[in-house]
Amino acid sequence: MAEILRRLTNASSFSVLQDKLENWHRDYHMFSCDQNVNRCCELIELTAKIQGQLFNILNITAAEGGHYGGVDTLKTRFLPWLGSCFSISRPSIAEDTSLHLFQDAAEKERKMKELLLSHESEIRKMEAQLNSTNLQLESVTAELEEAQKKLDDTKCKSATTLLATEDEILQLKADLLSTNEQLDLYKRKQDTIHDYERQIRLLKDELAYLSSEKVMLQERLVRSRSPSPLPLLSRSSSPLRSTSPTRAQLTNSSRHARLVSRFSDLYTMERLDAQSLLRRYIPDLEMVQRIIFIAVMESFQKAKLAYRQFKQQVRKTLSTSHFGPESLEDAAVDYIVRNLDLYDVLCSVNNVILAMNKNPQISFPPEVDFRLICPLIRETCRVAFAMQTLDTPLDLAYGSSGELFNNAKLSASFFLAPLVAYYVWPALVEGSTVVVKGEAVTKRGALWSRNRSRSASPARSRSLSPARSVVSLYNI
Repeated sequence: MAEILRRLTNASSFSVLQDKLENWHRDYHMFSCDQNVNRCCELIELTAKIQGQLFNILNITAAEGGHYGGVDTLKTRFLPWLGSCFSISRPSIAEDTSLHLFQDAAEKERKMKELLLSHESEIRKMEAQLNSTNLQLESVTAELEEAQKKLDDTKCKSATTLLATEDEILQLKADLLSTNEQLDLYKRKQDTIHDYERQIRLLKDELAYLSSEKVMLQERLVRSRSPSPLPLLSRSSSPLRSTSPTRAQLTNSSRHARLVSRFSDLYTMERLDAQSLLRRYIPDLEMVQRIIFIAVMESFQKAKLAYRQFKQQVRKTLSTSHFGPESLEDAAVDYIVRNLDLYDVLCSVNNVILAMNKNPQISFPPEVDFRLICPLIRETCRVAFAMQTLDTPLDLAYGSSGELFNNAKLSASFFLAPLVAYYVWPALVEGSTVVVKGEAVTKRGALWSRNRSRSASPARSRSLSPARSVVSLYNI
């Protein structure tokens, strides 16, 4: 008995019965009549199983008590309860109404059959609709699969086209790289050609100098062989010594033309390169052009100072050992022309940058300095130094902001203001003659704006003039 009771306890039958009752109560209004009846029958069956096990336990317990064990409890409790459960109550319906009840039951049964038939017909209709819907779904699925296949084909074609496009891009990049390499090669060849042309010019100058020396020697040889009297020869020997030309004098015209052309190249090449480089850091074009103009002016000043110092050293060196037909001054200039490479251009560049850093008219961003335009300064110093070796040295015309426009130095394509706001490029002069005209920017009220900017701060003042016109003043 104890084993049966233990199994009944472990099975938790009453807990299962309670859970089923709660679930049925929760879903009662959602279920149909058949589902509720089935749920009730299931609970009755479960209750009957539990009662059967309890009756089995009751039997075994009573048997363990002997013939009279538990008799009083059965008599006083179990038997009265059992009699009350199986007692038949008197019917509340009269016998004369039984016929009507049977008729109503038949009518309800007939209606139930009709409802069942209609329900079955509706089920068949729904099944037919479901079949047709399945057929439509299958057709739509087939169309979707076909569209998916087309999409896959399009993707494959697009991938193939993309690969071809990538191959073309790679080929174009390779062509661009090869073109750049060829361009670099052509640039190197061009630089080499420029070097060759420079050497050719130098050789031509050497040839002209040697030809002139040859002519001089031939004239001296002819004079020495001529039957002229000795006193006349002695009197003419001094003029011959003083009038013999040096190499600097012989090549003066060619060097003059070459230096003027090089000055023009500085305007068209190095100036534009420096301007494009400065525009990366300074958005104001006026400040950029002012910086370039001051750099060129300072380069000429420092180059002229370096030339004077170098010339003094050469004269001091040659004074102890000089002898010949030319004077000491001509010999010094001739030595400098032959040895232009001895010019310390780096020192002049550093002096120019130092002077520009102290100039209050220009400014520069703190993250960079004026060494960005070192190529322009270096080439300008070299040209300026070589210009000092000419018979009449070339120099730059002085110009300041706010002065009147000078047609002798400046050439304008259109003229809107009589005052110069600032200079873009200086004019090259030979004494009082203008060789290359410069470029400037004119602005109405330029003198007033210049005075105001100087009184306000060391930096220049922006947007002080209502009108401004750029005058292109370069003319060769």
